Amino acid sequence: MDVKIQELMETSGVKFGTSGARGLAVDMTDFVCYAYTQGFLQYLESQGAITSGQTRVAIAGDLRPSTERIMRAVARSISDRGYEAVNCGTIPSPAVALYGIQHQIPAIMVTGSHIPADRNGIKFNKPTGEILKDDEAGIRSQCVSLDEGLFIEGRDFAQDSLADWPIDPTARDAYVQRYVEAFAPDCLADFRIGVYEHSAVGRDLLVEIYQGLGAEVIPLCRSQSFVPVDTEAIRNEDIMLAQAWANEQSFDAIVSTDGDSDRPLIADENGQWLRGDIAGILCAQFLGADSVSTPVSCNTAVEKCGRFQEVRRTRIGSPYVIASMQEAVAAGSKVVVGYEANGGFLINSDIQLDDQVLKALPTRDAVIVHLGILLLSSQEGLSLAQLKESLPSRFTASDRLQNFPPAQSQAILTYFNSGDPEQDRIRIDETFGELSGTCHAIDTTDGIRITFANDEIIHLRPSGNAPEFRCYTEADTENRAQQLNQQCLEILAGSLQL
Repeated sequence: MDVKIQELMETSGVKFGTSGARGLAVDMTDFVCYAYTQGFLQYLESQGAITSGQTRVAIAGDLRPSTERIMRAVARSISDRGYEAVNCGTIPSPAVALYGIQHQIPAIMVTGSHIPADRNGIKFNKPTGEILKDDEAGIRSQCVSLDEGLFIEGRDFAQDSLADWPIDPTARDAYVQRYVEAFAPDCLADFRIGVYEHSAVGRDLLVEIYQGLGAEVIPLCRSQSFVPVDTEAIRNEDIMLAQAWANEQSFDAIVSTDGDSDRPLIADENGQWLRGDIAGILCAQFLGADSVSTPVSCNTAVEKCGRFQEVRRTRIGSPYVIASMQEAVAAGSKVVVGYEANGGFLINSDIQLDDQVLKALPTRDAVIVHLGILLLSSQEGLSLAQLKESLPSRFTASDRLQNFPPAQSQAILTYFNSGDPEQDRIRIDETFGELSGTCHAIDTTDGIRITFANDEIIHLRPSGNAPEFRCYTEADTENRAQQLNQQCLEILAGSLQL
């Protein structure tokens, strides 16, 4: 049976993009996961990146209930195509990506990141790292031939052929060693750190790494069921938990991650979580970056602080950040990093740290953000709260309108980006003038980002993979950024007639 990947995306309910395939776990049948993996491998073969019979493929997963079944479906697809499926177990996304890069083999992570437990996903990495936009198009275009007899009614396997599939700990151990060997063994000796474990797949590794670097580590709130912690939209209960822990236990910092442990959370000594784009600035400062790539939606404190030779703005999404970093390296920059609003931090250069070298890892990673901020705190003699206050006073907020028709989202963008700059400014002033005054500049890198004469920012953008319309705002105070965000959403939801 021939299966076109593009058509399967449209009929299965499991969408595919540069973040991988994602959907309801019940829709991620053995058939769908097997076919997507075949499409990925066939694409790599077409590019000459892998050769059947000579390549291993690494697989890991998070702690969702559906993850093990999906890992087995992926492994069966790998094996049937003539490759060896290496079971790396339940480890962070950056750990399996690092293993793939080190061994120059594909790496696949089964994870839904921060989305609810009834959903899951598959993230594909080439031997050189994450798939980019061109790769996404190449995988979508594949047509794969499958044996119908493998499946019952086009869903689950007729027979499980992977009953015995032992875990290889090499990837896990290499990820731990990456950090305990690159940094001095007692560099965190002065820190008392709370690790909010919940259901993060990297929870044990975080404790092991930070204890290995000398910190006093206190594990907190381990969960047996999956908790959808989103580092870009932190839940009220997580805000309250951090503040309570800080008040009760006198931590220097509280750290955590999302479900697959590629995006960090870090709270200061007062239990206040740092936004990801602030954490990214501080980590980049510690690493001595001369070029920083970051999406256009991130806080402008990165430019205003004056700490970096170059700041490159990109569209939203790690593939765009990676492409920008690659361009920076080609242009001659020496310490090239990138970060996103969700806190994910990427390193595209080998970085000298005293007597050791931290090797490049151009995929989202949480541990380097925790370490970078903690060690910057030690280096500067400042608490985490004081580090945050050392940056220009700029605050961001973000929210979204859900169940918002894509056609209406596009109509809004067209209304403010008609091709007539003068008309666009008039419309912006008429719509948002009472909130922020006159329009000063318009950026259409990703959606429409408006800077007003009072230096406030409103950024409007449809979601790339859901019927949602997102609004990002920036102002000189946290309350004002949040207030402006809410006011903009009210305008978009009700009074704006196009």
